[in-house]
Amino acid sequence: MPKIVFSGGGTLGPVVPLIAIAEAYRAKDPKVQLVWVGTKNGPERELVEQYDIPFFTMTAGKWRRYFSWWNFFDIFKIIAAFFKSIIFIWQEQPDLLVSGGGFVSVPLHWAGRILGVPTWIHQQDVEPGLANRLMAGFAKKITTALREGSYQFNQKKTEWLGNPSRDLSGVSKETAYAQFGIPAGAHVIFALGGGTGSAKLNQMILEALPSWPREWHVIHLVGKDRPSELQSRAMAVFSNYHVYKFFTTEMKDAYALADVVICRAGFSTITELASLSKVAIIMPMAGTHQEKNVKMFADNNAVITLNENTDTGLKLAQMVKDLIGNEELRLRLGKRLNEVLPRAKPERIVEIVDELVKK
Repeated sequence: MPKIVFSGGGTLGPVVPLIAIAEAYRAKDPKVQLVWVGTKNGPERELVEQYDIPFFTMTAGKWRRYFSWWNFFDIFKIIAAFFKSIIFIWQEQPDLLVSGGGFVSVPLHWAGRILGVPTWIHQQDVEPGLANRLMAGFAKKITTALREGSYQFNQKKTEWLGNPSRDLSGVSKETAYAQFGIPAGAHVIFALGGGTGSAKLNQMILEALPSWPREWHVIHLVGKDRPSELQSRAMAVFSNYHVYKFFTTEMKDAYALADVVICRAGFSTITELASLSKVAIIMPMAGTHQEKNVKMFADNNAVITLNENTDTGLKLAQMVKDLIGNEELRLRLGKRLNEVLPRAKPERIVEIVDELVKK
């Protein structure tokens, strides 16, 4: 009965694929011991605890790749987190450490290497983040969501796996309509800006809302940490507008109903859309790795993109109208996204865990 420690947080990006890994292995061995190390104030705790995984917090510094006085102070946080990680590993005695990125994982994986605990990192984005770069040299196993990503690490221990994804299929649309109080058969737009929310995306949804037919329904996930006063006022005017702060199990129902999904370019979200062959309008965060993620998918004719600096809510409204009016296009885009980003096979996930634990 192995004991696996997952780590990651701050956003849900590095968390969701690890949840899928946990699900896959627990299906094989229900007695497996799972533990999570995350951030104190991130959105991950609520999601992780839904899967009955004990949650521990750890404060870790973040190294910025530009001049900042905070780097000086965070060096001491990183050192402190490293020694706390040694104590944590000594107490928990895990057989394997797994991370999908995030700075909370870095000192934990460094400590794991020193104490002889095998580590596995999973790379989602087109371009590796600094946290995964810092952990890669110590990792026993590196997997990537994209074939292109596998070439950026040591080939002897790197494997193109695809991206682990929670099983979000098998939802009855009738049940999902009832879940949200939406009439059966209505067109549904699902807008989400990630676990912490996107102020810009939220604003554009409000701008687009008056242009959509009243019989269409909008499920808007505004984010756990975002104010929602404007959305609450809009709900009083538009009876077809449904606002929520955070989803756990409800995500399956929202995806099941969505004719079109509007979202940021977090890789976990894109993976879930790909696994369900959903058509997506994606707005990457300007100046970040999300732009490279989206460019790769757009170049493969798998998604439609929106520029947060130059596009408007009115343009978004028209994009959605064009998609809902063209079912053939929606099906083609969804199928293409599924082809470009395959879901990691659960049986291979189980094999990797068993291989690492035995070493």
